[in-house]
Amino acid sequence: QVQLVESGGGLVQAGGSLRLSCAASGRTFSSYGMGWFRHVPGKEREFVATISGSGATTAYGDSVKGRFTISRDNAKNTVYLQMNSLKPEDTAVYYCAARAGGFASESPTRYDYWGQGTQVTVSS
Repeated sequence: QVQLVESGGGLVQAGGSLRLSCAASGRTFSSYGMGWFRHVPGKEREFVATISGSGATTAYGDSVKGRFTISRDNAKNTVYLQMNSLKPEDTAVYYCAARAGGFASESPTRYDYWGQGTQVTVSS
């Protein structure tokens, strides 16, 4: 079992930055691929970013490429999402997720564990 706890969300003006963190329980964090997804009520869950267990492989959703950066610190059992140049359309609840096997994935159905989410609100 892996428990995930997100933090770092909040209210920011357009053009600003936030860094989300996701702390994971357990001793085998590096064996999990990690992903960030976001959800707005009434819309489908959207892929944001993913990173492999080693950190060597990353991928991003088209809407965040060049603005967001995913990283991980396996010694701290934590994955991060650095969000720059934020736009009002980035407003959502952001979730981190973990999938056993260490591979990155853009598909939410590939993930085994999910955090409770953290709200990000970008004002115009």
